[in-house]
Amino acid sequence: MEPTSSPIPSAEGMHLRRLRDLTEFEVADGSPDVRGWAVRGGDGHKFGDVSELIVEEEALKVRYLDVELDASLNVNRHERHILIPVGVAALDEDGDNVFVPSLTKESVLEYPPYAEIQITREYEEAMLRSLRLPLPEAGTGSFYDQDSYSEQRFYQNRRATDNDTFRRRIG
Repeated sequence: MEPTSSPIPSAEGMHLRRLRDLTEFEVADGSPDVRGWAVRGGDGHKFGDVSELIVEEEALKVRYLDVELDASLNVNRHERHILIPVGVAALDEDGDNVFVPSLTKESVLEYPPYAEIQITREYEEAMLRSLRLPLPEAGTGSFYDQDSYSEQRFYQNRRATDNDTFRRRIG
């Protein structure tokens, strides 16, 4: 069965969405739209491109970069997408590159693939374990209150102020 390009199915309690599915929102002024940018690992080699931004609509925050892995990696086309927590990546100061120092062109092959379905907490925890990052302690606030999900860390080289990354469209 072929995956579809339809919106992620709506579900009770769903908190993460693709930015492109939120037609009333857009990337805010002062924040670069990184979709289409090359993604490079700690070894400097490109392993994919940013396909989409996965956002938490209520918080107006980007939580994940949906990365489409490069065809040269010979990954099954149904497992070609991965999600990277926004805080573990960094923007190139000058070029249109996203760097993920904790991954390499080889280690990305062991990363859990992303199928465009609802993102479960189990999947989010599997990503953090793959990146060798600590899991948030239960009862310590929001799951996203950690550096792994810090937009400020991600955008620090390319954004002058600490504005929201996306906003409701005007007009």
